[in-house]
Amino acid sequence: MRSLTAAICLIASLGVHAQAPASFTLESLEGESHTLPEEQEGVGIYLFWASWCPYCQALMPHIQSIVDEYGDGVTVYALNFRDKKDPAHLIEENGFDFTVFPDADEVAEEWGVHGTPGLFIVDSSGEVHLNLYDVVTETPPGYDELGHAQKAARRAPFWAARIRETLDGLPDLRD
Repeated sequence: MRSLTAAICLIASLGVHAQAPASFTLESLEGESHTLPEEQEGVGIYLFWASWCPYCQALMPHIQSIVDEYGDGVTVYALNFRDKKDPAHLIEENGFDFTVFPDADEVAEEWGVHGTPGLFIVDSSGEVHLNLYDVVTETPPGYDELGHAQKAARRAPFWAARIRETLDGLPDLRD
């Protein structure tokens, strides 16, 4: 029954696109004001994250490799929420090329983000093509006994593959 439910959820999420939940204006770490998704550059990857989240820490290097691969066609908007630490340290320490918003709690709520990481891919017309919450992952034997960092290390490559598949299917990024 669990596999059937997972299959139904996966099929339901394929090909279903919606407009981005809500427009917002926030100030980036650099002090620049951005109104998104209206002013996004190329395809937007909206990553809702926190510095304490092992899943975010495991996924972020994969997202950086996507930025490196797709170049100017993709912009990552890293929306930090539920975090008491300064997000700049993690970003700088790892050399991530993301537009970082250090105070995105209200945006996370408006977009229905209930846990980290939350991730949306939004095309140039404001249409959402991937919501990471809709990505169904199977739980391999022994997975539940792993620690969060170990689980994150296993999930991140799978999520990155789904992100790439989505990006490869977007007309905005086709040659």
